[in-house]
Amino acid sequence: MNKVIKTANRVLIGTMLLSCPFLASSEQSKEKLFNGTFSGSLEMATDYVFRGESEVADGDIPAIKGSFTWTHESGVYAGVFGATNKFESTPDIRAVLAPYIGKFGTFGDSDISYNFFVFHYTYPGVEDMDYTELWMKVAKDFGPVKIELEVTPTLNDWFGVDGWSGINYAVHPSKTFDNGIKLSGSVGYQELSGEGAEGWAHWNLGLSKNVYGLNIDVRYHDSDVDSSHKVYGSEQGQKIFDERFVFSVSKSF
Repeated sequence: MNKVIKTANRVLIGTMLLSCPFLASSEQSKEKLFNGTFSGSLEMATDYVFRGESEVADGDIPAIKGSFTWTHESGVYAGVFGATNKFESTPDIRAVLAPYIGKFGTFGDSDISYNFFVFHYTYPGVEDMDYTELWMKVAKDFGPVKIELEVTPTLNDWFGVDGWSGINYAVHPSKTFDNGIKLSGSVGYQELSGEGAEGWAHWNLGLSKNVYGLNIDVRYHDSDVDSSHKVYGSEQGQKIFDERFVFSVSKSF
């Protein structure tokens, strides 16, 4: 337990300076470097759920994540993401670090926005599990509701498994009410191909609100993974894909 706490503390200290456009906020430093500004955010939560899967072994270790980004005035940005991470099948993993580079903007004079970026997952202390994804997002406001579409393919072997590749398809609707409460969710399918591979559907729904400079979020997560799933059908696999409520607090700067 002490080892886990010490590891979490080290990650916490390292991620207190972290943030990125798709996690963070509009708050940016006034200081500029090469016509770009820096932003940051830190999040602490009861769990870290990614596409329906608990990334901290069903809350076995503290869920802490954040990132640090430099954003050019043209919309080009680059940074690094960090989070606590634990997989029962790979006990040496305690964190994930991911450098990224991308660009956001709008298509011409339209009100359709885009955010495209390359995201490279690395797992310190473990070899041959790193992989890269190309995130492609477009969004549009339809009256009071914003709809964001996502297509995210892997660019190499998924988690380093020879011949495995994936594409995540998702839609992310959201609505912000006059009182500042935001209702948002996601419905997606993580396609996974290769010998012995199988994809899964995942979804979430939650409420968030900014309170005294902190973003408070309560969210429900679930998936369709069951005992028949080729990859996660074991008892431990089903456990990390169980339905769950996650409470998080984040700060952007």
